[in-house]
Amino acid sequence: MAGRIVEVGKSLHARGWAPATSGNFSARLADGSIAITVSGAHKGKLEADDIMRLDPNGSPLEDKKPSAEAALHVQIYKAHPKARAILHVHSVPGVALSRVIKGDELVLEGYEMLKVFPGITTHETRLSLPLVDNSQDMDDITSALSSRLKDVPAYIIRNHGFYVWAESMSQAENLVEGLDHLLQCEIETRRISQ
Repeated sequence: MAGRIVEVGKSLHARGWAPATSGNFSARLADGSIAITVSGAHKGKLEADDIMRLDPNGSPLEDKKPSAEAALHVQIYKAHPKARAILHVHSVPGVALSRVIKGDELVLEGYEMLKVFPGITTHETRLSLPLVDNSQDMDDITSALSSRLKDVPAYIIRNHGFYVWAESMSQAENLVEGLDHLLQCEIETRRISQ
């Protein structure tokens, strides 16, 4: 799985979604442990040694330092037992739009691209994604999300980026691409509606 995370990291970096050392990626392994990117690794230059394992509660199983946001991955895996991959990116639309949205959610409605999310089969739907304030204390973020993760496929951290999760790494990649597109559409719609 380390090779697949390396591949995804390089791909997301090349698309501008994980510049420099930003972002973090993980996969839940068959034994329940978590393979995750280490802290400070450049996503465009990832190597297998930049991936480490955590137990299901987030404790390191190797003598490496995990991403500072490992607790957020653990929280998602616990809330979504079928999730096998989590991707966190810092796309420009994800960061920019979060700066202007008031409140604690982003509502996406009527877009054909919403069908990229599991269980959505028509554009005639409304998806509400949690939007939480950024913090260097992961307990602040996990607390803000504790009751809001069960029925959503993604969330946004204000001034920071967004998280998606899925039952496979390929599906998670599709969600990053789809959500980035939707956020770009929201920005453009708001711009031309003014």
